[in-house]
Amino acid sequence: MTDRIKALRAQIDEINLQLLDLLNRRATIASEIGKVQAELGSQFYDPQREAEMLTALQMANKGPFSNDTIKALFKEIFKASLALEEKEARQKIIVQRKTPDQQTVITFPDGTKVGDGSFQIIAGACAIESYEQMDAVGEVLASEGVKIMRGMAYKPRSSPYDFQGLGEEGLKIARQVANKYGMLVVTEIMDMSQIPMMSDYVDIFWVGARNMQNSFLLKALGKVKQPVILKRHFSATLKELLYSAEYIASGGNTQIIFIERGIRTFNEETRNTLDIGAVPLLKMESHLPVIVDISHSAGRRDLAIPFGRIAKASGADGLMVEVHPNPPVAMSDAKQQLYFDQFRALMRAIKDVPTPMELDAVKE
Repeated sequence: MTDRIKALRAQIDEINLQLLDLLNRRATIASEIGKVQAELGSQFYDPQREAEMLTALQMANKGPFSNDTIKALFKEIFKASLALEEKEARQKIIVQRKTPDQQTVITFPDGTKVGDGSFQIIAGACAIESYEQMDAVGEVLASEGVKIMRGMAYKPRSSPYDFQGLGEEGLKIARQVANKYGMLVVTEIMDMSQIPMMSDYVDIFWVGARNMQNSFLLKALGKVKQPVILKRHFSATLKELLYSAEYIASGGNTQIIFIERGIRTFNEETRNTLDIGAVPLLKMESHLPVIVDISHSAGRRDLAIPFGRIAKASGADGLMVEVHPNPPVAMSDAKQQLYFDQFRALMRAIKDVPTPMELDAVKE
């Protein structure tokens, strides 16, 4: 080996160390960016920022590497930096599971628990239509041991001309029926301005799919004392759902329950496609309870039993199902609400389905 080659290689070795130092310095800054973004609740990947950096690098490139090579090299650096930003952020995210045994258990004043390994049922009509309707529903739910009743007084609809709910009058009905049968009330909140009024009636706030990324509402719910059910939007990723929960948790309220309601796919046979894989994935990533909405995912009552059994077998902490005295005349979601006899059949069908925890106990 000639002295010249040795000298050139020595220069490369020196540059390698310089590159290593620069890469690590860049990584340190990327980690700091990740911490700031976690605090702000903003997204980590910014395609516009990446495009601007690549353009600037290619314009400054004087060779001998081609612009395609420079682009490929720096995209790998960007990818590694993004992973580091997300790792740093995950270490600070409140809703992220830190240890395998970490689990949030929500306990209500009457002793009802969600997240303790039991399987809770949340049931009731899609919307409150009258006292007579809700009283009939409440009687059936109570006879089946249901402790949490849907009492939806506000109904966001695709059409502004469809039934929008009874408002506060509906909440009064829900509270009256729940008190009569010893149940808790969960209802959907549409706007942060409703919190003071609704707090007088509800035990659990429900954030619908349309408001999953309404950061102002989520932040406000971080200040309430009631638990919050957070419903996944049909086009939201699980990461987006976790960060939506973080908005609530960062305000001080960690009593959050995820609800999987199905995602939009090419399937036309059901209202949505039940993403049952989201249940174990969410429970791996987060310590918060997860329930499954078998009504909005299917959009049809004839699938309630198989969907209910699947939900329990998946490891979910419960399910939500809609029930109505006379579904065909319901003022909303008529096709997916169960008749009373169908609801009773559902309760019998899921009773003998073991949870993953019960299966593990048998193995031991």
